[in-house]
Amino acid sequence: MTSEIATNRAAPLSIGPLTLDVPVVLAPMAGITNTAFRRLCREFGAGLYVSEMITSRALVERTPESMRLINHHESESTRSIQLYGVDPKTVSDAVTMLVAEDRADHIDLNFGCPVPKVTRKGGGAALPWKLGLFRQIVEAAVTAAGAVPVTVKMRKGIDSDHLTYLEAGKAAEGAGVAAIALHARTASEYYSGEADWSAITTLKNTITSVPVLGNGDIWSADDALRMVAETGCDGVVVGRGCLGRPWLFGDLAAAFRGQQAGTETETQTALIQPNLGRVAETFRRHAELLTEFFDSEERACRDIRKHVAWYFKGYPVGGDLRASLASVVSLAQLDDLLGTLDWQQEYPGAGAEGPRGRAGSPKKTSLPERWLDSREIIGAERANLTEGEGDTSGG
Repeated sequence: MTSEIATNRAAPLSIGPLTLDVPVVLAPMAGITNTAFRRLCREFGAGLYVSEMITSRALVERTPESMRLINHHESESTRSIQLYGVDPKTVSDAVTMLVAEDRADHIDLNFGCPVPKVTRKGGGAALPWKLGLFRQIVEAAVTAAGAVPVTVKMRKGIDSDHLTYLEAGKAAEGAGVAAIALHARTASEYYSGEADWSAITTLKNTITSVPVLGNGDIWSADDALRMVAETGCDGVVVGRGCLGRPWLFGDLAAAFRGQQAGTETETQTALIQPNLGRVAETFRRHAELLTEFFDSEERACRDIRKHVAWYFKGYPVGGDLRASLASVVSLAQLDDLLGTLDWQQEYPGAGAEGPRGRAGSPKKTSLPERWLDSREIIGAERANLTEGEGDTSGG
């Protein structure tokens, strides 16, 4: 059984000197978008694949974990790293290091993380509220990067009463970024409800000199094409939609390439609909790549456990087997468990599609005390901000 989506014409995406024939970016996701997952997604599709978020201070201090996270496999032709930081000097130093040591071809700055441990220190989605500080960080990064393109990823704002994306977008454009990505939710919405694609339209109509990328509720290639058509954005950023579905990037590549090759008549692109055997093979490949990434089979098996529910969503895999897969300790055990599946089981249809990952529920964003009193840094706020940079990965 196959499914089809309609496509229209699309253009390649230019991010500074980089040209993507498919205007698709893998969203940074903490604990997910390591080298192993990026390589797996590349095997199915095309686009730009960004590292998980790395804290600037940890990178400057060359902590072992941060140094491991910035490594790329030789097959990763465009090395993309996302940085999180709250201090212009530290961000500048981190970018300088990456460029001087030829470790990155693209650098993204995170201003969209809604996780409380980040926002309560004034980082992530909370930081653009302090517009002056936001501008200083972006300008410092762009200056330090030189010819390496710098982009920003942000949310609409803290909540519906404290929107920041238009002012931040214009500040980032003025600072010389190569593209701006908007997750069309506020921090307080977390991942709940529906993304407000109209905000992407508004940002696209406001920013005229660099590409605007849309993010939020892209669960299929059809969603991506619809976002571009409805908002006019120049490309899409895909996050939770690819969890347990790295082949989504194959769908996206086929869909956008279909647009580029389109004629005046509507073209059609078939979707990848893997049977259970294909899913099992991909899951096993993921575990194998994690073993290489961690240089530890035991650690790889611990990490692959969190992907079980995503990969087998909608497939007739019993609870006991799912539980066993989610407690696997070796690749040999994993092979034995996967061998008990009916590898000929057909694609289950809608049950394997749609939202995945934790949506959470709307909640008040954790912020530093009196953070909303001023758009500028006041009092001891700047010193307190640096406390939020202690972790290797901010999300």
